[in-house]
Amino acid sequence: MISVVLRLAVRDLVHADLASCGWAGSDHHLAGVARQLERVRAGEVDYLAVCPATDIPVAKGGVDYRVRKGAGTLWQLAVHPALQSCGIGTFLVEAAELRIRTRGLRRAELGVEESNLRARALYERLGYVAYGRQPDSWDERAPDGSLRRHETMCTLMRKELA
Repeated sequence: MISVVLRLAVRDLVHADLASCGWAGSDHHLAGVARQLERVRAGEVDYLAVCPATDIPVAKGGVDYRVRKGAGTLWQLAVHPALQSCGIGTFLVEAAELRIRTRGLRRAELGVEESNLRARALYERLGYVAYGRQPDSWDERAPDGSLRRHETMCTLMRKELA
C-alpha cells in the first residue's frame, strides 16, 4: 500500500480557476459560479478553493451572507470525485466556518439534498443539526445539451459556531 499526503491550502476562488473546475459541474454551472464571483466584490459572499501545491482547485464552495440574517450559508460545495472521502470536504467546511466566524457571525447553515446521504453524514459528523426541509431547484445541462430544471428536496441544517 502507498500513502499519499497532500498539503492543502484554502484561498479565494478566482475566475481563472474555472477552466480547471470541470469536475465540479457543467459549463452552465461554472458560468453560474462566475456570476457568483462578482458578488465577492460586494462582500455578499466568499467563494473558496482548496488547492494542493499545484494551486489547481480540488474542492470549491461558497458562503453566502445574504440568505439568513446572522448566519453564513454554505452552498455549491464540491470535491473532485477522485479525491472524495480523503478529508478534503471536512477541510473545506472548516475553512468556510472560519470565514463565517471572521465576519463576527456565530452560525453556519446549509441545505443538503435528501438523496445525498454521504454529504449529510459528513455534515452531521461536523456538528450540523437538521432543523427543516425546503424544496430547491436549478437549471442544469442535459446530456443532449438542452437545459432542464432539476427539482429536489433539501434538509436544512445548522451549526452554532464557537
